[in-house]
Amino acid sequence: MDIDLLTKGFERIGARLRVAPFAVAVRPGAFTIDVGRDGKGEHFLVRTDRRAPAAMDVIAAEPRDRHLVLMVRDAGGKHKFLCGHDERSWFVAAVPESETSVRDVFTAKEALKPERVREAQAVRGLRRDARELRKTGAYVRQGEWFFVPAPGLAVDPREVHRREPVARSDGGKPHWCEFLYRTAGEKVYVSPRHPAGLTEAAYRQLVAAQPEMRRLRWRVMQRNAVAYAKGRIWHPDHRTIVLRGWHRVEMNTESRAKARENVVFLD
Repeated sequence: MDIDLLTKGFERIGARLRVAPFAVAVRPGAFTIDVGRDGKGEHFLVRTDRRAPAAMDVIAAEPRDRHLVLMVRDAGGKHKFLCGHDERSWFVAAVPESETSVRDVFTAKEALKPERVREAQAVRGLRRDARELRKTGAYVRQGEWFFVPAPGLAVDPREVHRREPVARSDGGKPHWCEFLYRTAGEKVYVSPRHPAGLTEAAYRQLVAAQPEMRRLRWRVMQRNAVAYAKGRIWHPDHRTIVLRGWHRVEMNTESRAKARENVVFLD
């Protein structure tokens, strides 16, 4: 791994890069990618095994867009990561390995869009430049979440939640929705200690064995549900958006990437 070459690649998009070894022994070739912060602000932090560092290369960079594609080779094959600046902060997202056509920043962004979003922009006939926008006739994006118009959706007002969060199952700061409607899915109990949620049976078993666990800040949510949102959507790292009418909520495809386990950054 040529650290100087990597550093120059990140400098092209106006970012700082810090490469450091793990503090403890890890498997050969192990690595993680994170967004750190120090006295100078945010920077990308890559940790590797000092004995056998993973092979890393910046294969594409867009200075004006402040995004690049980082490729990492390890025993498991090739992994690609989109690193860039989105509104207020730097981020890193693992691209699914199944997306073999990723060769630049644009194709990496497209690979992170869920199928429903790609279908909607195809139906609308969005050109390449329009697909780079956060707001189009096909979708509105805020961070890793996409909102696709759902005209004609019939909703029971009694089942609409107010000030409801949507969040990844692996944690991270939630995005808050002024109005949210869920259908289908599995009922789960979520708390800071159990961000992925516990089924009702698991929750009852837990509190029966440890009554003090009832005092955690539990929230009843639906796992793998189809969700629809409207109104204001806000998050501390992104500009607030306003959805006129119901929109289907879709998360990006990062969860499908095997290399997701190497990303420490959580939005």
